[in-house]
Amino acid sequence: MKGAKWSWLACVLAGGALGLVSSAVLAPYIMDDRGPAAVTCLLCTALGATLGAAALPFADNGPALLRCSLIHLGATALEVSLLLWVSVGLRDGRAWALWMGILVLVYALIWLGRWVGWYAEVRQLRALLGLSPGPSPLKWRETLPYLPLVLLWCDVLPPVLGWIDHAVVADVPVLSGLVLPYFILPVVSFCAGMSLGKRQGLCLLYPVTCFLCYLPMVFWIYNYTALFHCAMTALPALGGNVLGWLCRRRAAGQRS
Repeated sequence: MKGAKWSWLACVLAGGALGLVSSAVLAPYIMDDRGPAAVTCLLCTALGATLGAAALPFADNGPALLRCSLIHLGATALEVSLLLWVSVGLRDGRAWALWMGILVLVYALIWLGRWVGWYAEVRQLRALLGLSPGPSPLKWRETLPYLPLVLLWCDVLPPVLGWIDHAVVADVPVLSGLVLPYFILPVVSFCAGMSLGKRQGLCLLYPVTCFLCYLPMVFWIYNYTALFHCAMTALPALGGNVLGWLCRRRAAGQRS
């Protein structure tokens, strides 16, 4: 435990030192002054120390890891915002939102990469111990059997119903414009999501798959005003999956 604390402190100090050096190198290119101001040095040092703190795992269990990661992301975003405001002179809210979006995206990619590496180590350890492997990353293998169903109602059914509407020369596309987005998509997405949740637990890739599979149909059959159709399949899919997962947990609790 003591060794871990010293390792964490060493990472923080190394990150702070790199941040200080970075302020001396980069400040002349992003500021009007020839040398870095004291505030810029302080912010770069703090940002470097914060990033250095992420070199080691935050916690051993999932909830604590997620909580510490969110706190660390918030601290990083605050320091980057202050650096952009004080040192760069950024005042445009849209530009600030763009920088924050890039920061969150990079943070999420790094976090996901580290999680995948940790998961691979766990699977290797379970294999060495002769245990059955755990669930696949993001439960993609558990979600895969539902992909043909998603493709059926998201990519096959819309053009078929659209063809039927045009074949009968209806003034209002009842099937593709009303029945599909307001009845078929929510109902089947919810029911399939609930089935998946009862069998495999929480699978967040399922609603994402529904959204992405239906997205091409929006621009092929409809237009950008029909983007809400993606939500009409993704949100019920998420709700059904969460409900099925809760039912699964309740049934497991009753058996125990």
